Amino acid sequence: MKPSKKKPPFPVSPELGGYLSVYGRLTKLPLQYEDMTRYAASVPLYNSRGEDTLWETVHYGEYDKNWISEALCRIYALLKTDGDFEVLQHLAVSRIDYCIFGNTRPFRVRIINRLNDNYDHFYIKKIDASRIYGLELEELLSPNNLSYLVDGQTLIEEHIAGIPGDEFIKNEIPSDTFNQIRIAKEFVKFNERCFIQLLGDMRSYNYVISVTPDIEGSQYRIRAIDFDQQSYEGRKQFYLPQFFKENNGILKLGFKHLTTSSVRQYMLEERSLIARRAKVMELRLHNLLECMKRDNISSTQKIHQLRGDLAEHHGSPGFYHCETMGEIVALQIRLLVQKDLSLKTEM
Repeated sequence: MKPSKKKPPFPVSPELGGYLSVYGRLTKLPLQYEDMTRYAASVPLYNSRGEDTLWETVHYGEYDKNWISEALCRIYALLKTDGDFEVLQHLAVSRIDYCIFGNTRPFRVRIINRLNDNYDHFYIKKIDASRIYGLELEELLSPNNLSYLVDGQTLIEEHIAGIPGDEFIKNEIPSDTFNQIRIAKEFVKFNERCFIQLLGDMRSYNYVISVTPDIEGSQYRIRAIDFDQQSYEGRKQFYLPQFFKENNGILKLGFKHLTTSSVRQYMLEERSLIARRAKVMELRLHNLLECMKRDNISSTQKIHQLRGDLAEHHGSPGFYHCETMGEIVALQIRLLVQKDLSLKTEM
């Protein structure tokens, strides 16, 4: 259940670039990803428990440090305040980290507000069309809003706050200090969202758990943070988080607390919400899928494997006519929205 091999990044096609321009994702940035790679030194970054985080804190020479810090503060203003640069006088770069793993080789920038020492993060990554399609589908079909910017070969993403899934499973589940039924329910809904969007590789360290205090107890939402494996792999199970052993800690809660009928109910609820969002965002979703249908974001072998798996899963031979991952995603969304309507009829 791991990726078959390291996924290559895919370029942004002119058609996808046009879509990004129409919907305000393109902007001129004061620096590019390659500028960030000119650091002079790096040291391993450890967490509060002394464990290696697999990130490195990077340091720049005096000349590069000054202009890069200023440019990063301006990028943060573009990302968060739509270019209101009056906030710059209060901002400073506290730390820059680099991760050598992952397809996009991200830099994580820690921005601090000098007035109150409050801090925030954002990421600078290499461009990848797969990731952009994943970000857009998440924006359109999930309950989560995402802010990101694109310029040339550079992708800027906001930080998604939450407890990393692997840390939640390791530290929170054994402590039994949370509502187990609610987190099990949310995992069912998260599993359904990933499958409908065909977002793959949702192992525990590729999502976070957002906790919101409520009137009675807390509410939980699982949010994907890694969109590199959007519609790339050929195995159907790769798009169902329930099949990853890294998620077994949460999966066991479902077996313990949920019945077959309650799982069915939560799946229906999530499909209904996705169907509603798809209807509200119908034109934008159509434009995105039309770009995706004509784009090359996987291999012919993987496309044929996935269309066969989904044709068998849905009992729909229409998948065999799909020649791109975009066509598969479009048909997947349409069939599952239709299935939502049929489930309502049965109930």
